[in-house]
This record gives sequence, C-alpha cells and structure tokens, in this order.
Amino acid sequence: MKWIGNRISFNDQKDKTTIVIDPSKNIWITAIMGAWLGMWYAIGGTVIWALNVMKLNGQEELILWIFIVFWLYYAWRVTMSFFWNVRGQEYIKIDADAFYLKKSFLYFGKSVPYYFENIKNFKFEIPREGSLQSIWESSPWINGGERFEFDYFHQKIRFGKKLNEKEARLLYQLISKKIKA
Repeated sequence: MKWIGNRISFNDQKDKTTIVIDPSKNIWITAIMGAWLGMWYAIGGTVIWALNVMKLNGQEELILWIFIVFWLYYAWRVTMSFFWNVRGQEYIKIDADAFYLKKSFLYFGKSVPYYFENIKNFKFEIPREGSLQSIWESSPWINGGERFEFDYFHQKIRFGKKLNEKEARLLYQLISKKIKA
C-alpha cells in the first residue's frame, strides 16, 4: 500500500489498481459537529413535543410546521455530512476495461463501472485560494467539493471530495497513467 498525502492510499497490482480516498479527519471539528447535531435534535424534539402537547392557535401551529420542514432539511444534510466525515470513503478501482467508482459509508455503497471508451474530458479543478467557493467547500457541514470530473454519456461524474492541490495533481497523474495503459 502506497500513500499520496495523508488521505489517499493506493495499491498498484499487475491487472488492477485500487485507490481509497478518506475524508479529512479532525477530532475537534467532529466533536463540535456532533454537539451541534445533538442540540439540533433536541430543538426538533422540543418543537414536535410542542405541536403534540401544547394548545396552539392556527398561526402558531403553522409557524411550527414551517420550522419543522426547515429543521428536517438541515437535520438530514448535517447528519449525512457528519457520518461521511466519520465513516465515509471513496473507492476507485481501475482495471483493463473500466474505471469503477464507489462512494461508501461503512463499506456500504454501489460500485459503478465507467468504461474507458465512454469517458471524455477527464479533468480536475481546484478552487482559487480565498475564493467564495474555496471557503464554502472547506466547511465541514458541506459534503461536496469534488475535485475530479469527467463526462460519461452526457452526465458529469464527480469524485475526490475536498482534495488539496498537491493530492489532486498526484492522483490525476496516477489515474491518467492507468486509464491510458
């Protein structure tokens, strides 16, 4: 097993190459996110309790239902980001026929093959340091920030969450070499 930076490991064999991209790990950020989620679920539980127990007029009930919709959206988004940061991984396998991509959580996920003859415009893009996109994607609440993309039957396939420039360049060289081989 060889490493590219702290987050990317790869195993280069004769007939295939496997690559694993781990999310960035920061115990303090994970702890703060977990505390925020606990607080968010407590707020949601209190609002649901209020809807079921308290005597509310029509306008108060409407406001709480609107809040519950808002609350559910952020509970889902932040929970998925939290779990991705704790146990998510991106798996890439490159063999003679195809490029396989699997975005997994706790080893669960579907490996999707992308055949070389249909892959077009393989590239990576790093947002400019200090740009709004760079600041937005560096947030632990955001699950995106894919650096690599290619066209596959009029779809944009993206992977490589929150990679820095050095990791992205080295990974690009490795994948490009394997795809052309």
